[in-house]
Amino acid sequence: MAVGWAQDGAVQDQIEDSLNDEIARARENLHRGESLRYCEECGEEIPEARRRALPGVRLCVRCQEKADKLQHPAHLYNRRGSKDSQLR
Repeated sequence: MAVGWAQDGAVQDQIEDSLNDEIARARENLHRGESLRYCEECGEEIPEARRRALPGVRLCVRCQEKADKLQHPAHLYNRRGSKDSQLR
């Protein structure tokens, strides 16, 4: 085996690990418990329809949209590399 080459299945293991990390992150962000009647950020009333649709909701739609923008998705890199790097 050449030095520097990944073992068989290493790339697949890396993909599965990345996927499992994202699943765990998504599960952490799920709502739990009883919904709040008022947004914990701005204090506005959370509509009943939203509370029923999302058990455990803690933010109004406007504040949730702001929170979603602040969350950074996992930055994955191109496992195949660029064409230029393959030619070197």
